[in-house]
Amino acid sequence: MKEETVVTAFSSKERLLKAIPPVWPESLMSQIRDRIQQRRTKAVVLDDDPTGTQTVYDVPVVTEWSVERLRREIREPGPGFYVLTNSRSLTPAETQELHRELGRNLIEAVNSGEESADSPRLCVISRSDSTLRGHFPVEINILGEVLGTPDAVFIVPFFAEGGRLTIDNIHYLVQGEELVPVAATPFAKDPVFGYTSWNLREWIVEKSRGDVGGEQIHCISLDDIRVGGPNKILDIIRGLPKGAFCIVNAAHYRDLEVFTLAVLDAEAEGKRLLFRSAASFVAVRLGLEPRPTLKPTELCDAGSSIGGLVVCGSYVPGSTRQLENLLSQGGIEPVEFDVVQFFAAQSPEKYVTDITQEVKKRLVSGRHVVLFTSRQYVGSSDTQQSLAMGRRIAAALAEIVRELGIRPRFLIAKGGITSSEVATKGLGVRRAMVRGQALPGVPVWELDENSLYPGLRYIVFPGNVGGPDALARLVKSLSEIGGA
Repeated sequence: MKEETVVTAFSSKERLLKAIPPVWPESLMSQIRDRIQQRRTKAVVLDDDPTGTQTVYDVPVVTEWSVERLRREIREPGPGFYVLTNSRSLTPAETQELHRELGRNLIEAVNSGEESADSPRLCVISRSDSTLRGHFPVEINILGEVLGTPDAVFIVPFFAEGGRLTIDNIHYLVQGEELVPVAATPFAKDPVFGYTSWNLREWIVEKSRGDVGGEQIHCISLDDIRVGGPNKILDIIRGLPKGAFCIVNAAHYRDLEVFTLAVLDAEAEGKRLLFRSAASFVAVRLGLEPRPTLKPTELCDAGSSIGGLVVCGSYVPGSTRQLENLLSQGGIEPVEFDVVQFFAAQSPEKYVTDITQEVKKRLVSGRHVVLFTSRQYVGSSDTQQSLAMGRRIAAALAEIVRELGIRPRFLIAKGGITSSEVATKGLGVRRAMVRGQALPGVPVWELDENSLYPGLRYIVFPGNVGGPDALARLVKSLSEIGGA
């Protein structure tokens, strides 16, 4: 897209928001919670990277999906749980295989055993990126194939914490006082998951390569939500043709409340619904009210003599700006993981070992360290090869964390694929509890007793969240908590 086209795409946030009706006048969260409890519904959130837990708290996340694991989580108290698939790092063929297995295991977990009659009604949510990157509609198609064709698939990319609004079927990114279509931002130029369509109707057609289009695509407008309310939305859901893809416009959390209450009523009537959403919808679907961010004292091991560690693998422009800001403030030791040198090394294993020793030496001395990948992109024009290279880099960063042999005072992983690999391969996480957020949109996991460092508060910092100084501010607040 030419630069002058991008500039003209900017719209006034104030003007656009004034042009739509006011939000629904009352909170519906108590009614949502009542329906969840009365109808024994449980949400299973299939998350394509760990950052999707960025709006919830006191909710478990598991990193493996055996029938036994799923059965146990389904029967645990609570409105839902996450399954970390990390499928955004996989090829289309790999993610198809993964979702086919996961879907079959879900069915068996619900139907097997003497307790099957007491199983709650499941709501399956495919959580993905609020900037529309990911394997869509591949994952939705496989879930529909395995679980049964849904009556409707809802597209809900609204993400308040990251400034993503959907108005008139255009998905926007808030930049100051302006709204920019996400398709006009660097996110849409992702070398693996890029796209060109601004309007979500056209985006669905583009991403499905024309397999979904025309009368299959419907929408729920902000007028429907804010003027008609839950009853209007319920009527729309009832009238959707089977297998429809329906865009949900939203510019405020209250819009999701109206939609969710109607969804719960539609499910109670027997509708089988499937969702492709960003993180905000999950919080409302679980009935979770907003909660303040966690305090710095809740995020690190106060009194530890070991330094804190930041691992930055994300290369999106926002992450690079945050990294530069962090390095410029001082008080943290930089260790660069040169990806070109890593791939060119005669012994990549030795390169990883050398980096590990360098990081460990500084942490043991009590200094905080940021381990970051060099900023140049080293992917390939071949999508599968690019994904494979990204996984190798993330796996190397995870190996460094695993082989350190010391528990950092605090641990932050920057970027979705990076944080997933560090969690599963670096820290051995099979189950964790999301305790809340360090900053808006930045989740914190408490690792269970089977992980490498039980009780560690692991901060999962998405690549596309926060202003230029967000990472630096977080590290500064943690650095002020005294060590031994």
